[in-house]
Amino acid sequence: MHLFYTPDLQNDTYRLSEEESKHCVRVLRLAEGDTLFLVDGKGLFCEAIITIAHPKACELKIVNRKVEYGKREFRLTMAVAPTKNIDRYEWFLEKATEIGIDAVIPVIGRYSERKEIKPERLEKVMISAIKQSIKAYLPQLQPLQSFKVALKTPFEGQRFIAHCNAGDKVLLRDAVIKGKDVMILIGPEGDFSVEEVEAAVAEGFIPVSLGEARLRTETAALVACHTVNLINQ
Repeated sequence: MHLFYTPDLQNDTYRLSEEESKHCVRVLRLAEGDTLFLVDGKGLFCEAIITIAHPKACELKIVNRKVEYGKREFRLTMAVAPTKNIDRYEWFLEKATEIGIDAVIPVIGRYSERKEIKPERLEKVMISAIKQSIKAYLPQLQPLQSFKVALKTPFEGQRFIAHCNAGDKVLLRDAVIKGKDVMILIGPEGDFSVEEVEAAVAEGFIPVSLGEARLRTETAALVACHTVNLINQ
């Protein structure tokens, strides 16, 4: 299945960008009459036929539409501190998108070593991942923000903070309620500070553990993502 990301898809005909046209015609070697598929990142999944196989302006005709394709009964928001090595954060975004995630909030904590990101690059990683996993929804990438701002993010659902500090915690797998929206905070390599955990608890976040092992930031985030999706299967 050849899948293309077309966020401006509206009409019954569509022209691929020059870059995508070249990929379609020159790389994939698709020709007039061949079928391919389009997603707009907002739940629309379309089947289309190539009407003009031009390597700079490939024309398509939409023959079938599906709205809310793959829509789930819950939303998962991950507020995760960017890793010092940004490749690890990109790996998390790629895999989490494939598994199932709705929004990502890059968070700067007290012990964060990375305090800047390139949103365009991160979004490209997620676009590639929805094409790979045949998903019609592109996760929403929120602006980089401080931990304090993230705590105040309006959210109706279960809210958790995963950390390795001492204190009472429940296993995430035992706390998630199937069908409920979920938001999970994951800290940087140095974890959240005691004060940050206390601030989150004061805001209504539930402290959780992901198991006995000490996990890297990106691993912990992916484990949390997988746990929520597994419970909701």
